[in-house]
Amino acid sequence: MPELPEVETTRKLIEPFVLGQVIEAIDHEKNHRYTDLANVVGKRITELTRRGKYIIAHFEEPLEMIVHLGMTGGFRLQEGKHTRVTLKTAKGTVYFQDARKFGKWQVVPKGEYAALPTLHEMGPEPLSDDFKLEDFVKEMRHAGKVKPHLMSQKPVAGLGNIYADEALWHAQIHPEAVNLSEEQSTRLYHAIRQVIARAVEAGGSTLSDQTYAQLDGNPGYFQLDHVAYARDGKPCKRCGTPLEKYWLAQRGTHYCPTCQKL
Repeated sequence: MPELPEVETTRKLIEPFVLGQVIEAIDHEKNHRYTDLANVVGKRITELTRRGKYIIAHFEEPLEMIVHLGMTGGFRLQEGKHTRVTLKTAKGTVYFQDARKFGKWQVVPKGEYAALPTLHEMGPEPLSDDFKLEDFVKEMRHAGKVKPHLMSQKPVAGLGNIYADEALWHAQIHPEAVNLSEEQSTRLYHAIRQVIARAVEAGGSTLSDQTYAQLDGNPGYFQLDHVAYARDGKPCKRCGTPLEKYWLAQRGTHYCPTCQKL
């Protein structure tokens, strides 16, 4: 599933096609995952932002169009066999493709996220000034298993399976650690910021399934820097111990049994 770096890369690449532009048409499959999109046809996009894993189009009117890429969603410049939504402006047309159909688009009144509880309760952006070390330390002092808690989006926005594994490896913290000490939380705080910043700069991670790609079809490149995710059986880049994989909260989890002791 695309996480913060992939979603931010997508936002930046589609922005030239939509920012300041009037939506001339939105064509989409008729199902419950695409709701009220007709309400923004003929309206101008004044800002295109991202919150966690969501892209948000803002309009002159008090409306927002919320786009979640789901597991396999992404934008392309050409129509494909998995195109679900086509958005046209005077600057051009972009095509939302989604092989597994978990992506979701909906138009809501500005700031009304009651139907989107994850967005409504989301924590601070990891690269923003709102992500404060002292708040994070306090949050993690009483938290349950650290990896599922990170992925809940409540302590910090945008982390999923890939970047939780990566940050925990860098911080040398076991995915099931609970009630982190101040030292552990401080290491994790800095690891999250560093991993996310580097991944955004690299255009995100394109995995072996090739479901995520940039607008022109080129891959992201952060997968070349992965130290934990999908490296089970390979030597830890810190100590040489073979990395292990197991299932935690129904997610494949990768860690070093020597460097990340519980």
